[in-house]
Amino acid sequence: MTDLESPPHPSLLSRLYARFEGLVRELGKFGTIGLATFVVDTTVFNLLYDHMPPLLAGTVSMAIAATLAFLGNRYWTWRDRARTDLRREYALYFLFNLCGLGIALACLWLSHYVLGFTSQLADNVAKNGIGLVLGTTFRFLSYRYVVFRKHPEPETTG
Repeated sequence: MTDLESPPHPSLLSRLYARFEGLVRELGKFGTIGLATFVVDTTVFNLLYDHMPPLLAGTVSMAIAATLAFLGNRYWTWRDRARTDLRREYALYFLFNLCGLGIALACLWLSHYVLGFTSQLADNVAKNGIGLVLGTTFRFLSYRYVVFRKHPEPETTG
């Protein structure tokens, strides 16, 4: 067989995609859920902003968005994963969301109360920009590896 007749080798990019296809799909679904709940979170935060302190508005908006995200991630992003007890999943999810909330609120607190950036735009950048990126990274890893983890396949003997 000559070089012209040999089958083409897959490109590095296609080999990488094949290897990480499941992760890419999960990230896409997680991102879609995240985008939808980001819109909910930001909308609710800005509706409440003039009626309560920024940290309380952020807490309320994130609690609503987090509940919607749990439902989307449980029943769409990781629907192929074996289900464990709903209470266990939600308790862990709630715990990791509190950590993610803490990350976003820490960014908001630092910007608003320590650095003195007190405009609505600055509060949105701190909470819905920097806090969102850091909190989302933490939540994705927590959900993927702890809350909705893959269970090992049972070994077959034969």
